[in-house]
Amino acid sequence: MADVRAATEDDVAAIVDICTRAYDATYRDLLPAGYLTRMLAEFYTPERVSKDLAPAPPEWLGHQVADEAGRVLGVAAGGLTAPGTGELHVIYLDPAERGRGLGTLLLDRITEQLRELGATEMWVAAVEGNSMALPFYAARGFTVEGRRPAYGSTAEEKVFSLRLRRPL
Repeated sequence: MADVRAATEDDVAAIVDICTRAYDATYRDLLPAGYLTRMLAEFYTPERVSKDLAPAPPEWLGHQVADEAGRVLGVAAGGLTAPGTGELHVIYLDPAERGRGLGTLLLDRITEQLRELGATEMWVAAVEGNSMALPFYAARGFTVEGRRPAYGSTAEEKVFSLRLRRPL
């Protein structure tokens, strides 16, 4: 059974690997190649992940990892975006480990952290058409509250994110 814990510097390579493979598996057929390449280069390099390990509360609570027998199987992170308002910033699993409840374990950890900081609602963005994320969030009480251009998307790419919310 996996445990969720705060990530350490020893986890950086595994986090980069998981996020890169999961992002590609999720979005390869959904997003323009240029957008996919830019987002991977911006967020999932060893330098960026290493820098983001440390919490900077309340906006960033650091990476949390699902660990089973010393092997990192998933990663998540969140923080507050306003008083009382939490955000799940990232959640990815090793694609071979999906369906084992690891995403729920990670989401529960982020939810717990946000509640401890006084959050009464939680938000997440999911790319429109993401057939893995949207059913996952809906099953956990999130509802779609809006649509907007996805972070980093150009007008030509036309990538949109749905904004989902649930009360805590």
